Amino acid sequence: MGDVVNLNRFRKQKAKEERAAKAAENRVVHGRTKAERTAEQQRQDRQTADLDGKHLDPDDDA
Repeated sequence: MGDVVNLNRFRKQKAKEERAAKAAENRVVHGRTKAERTAEQQRQDRQTADLDGKHLDPDDDA
């Protein structure tokens, strides 16, 4: 004879495994490494500093 299986427990376990698989897939698709995030932040900081350096004050025209 086969083993008795609690269908609620089986259903919940299957849903948990599907969520875990989906989360792993999302981490691969949307995730970035710490180095990538740091490089992006540094690039944005440099771009902002460069733009601020080119700002003209209206008082300097006279």
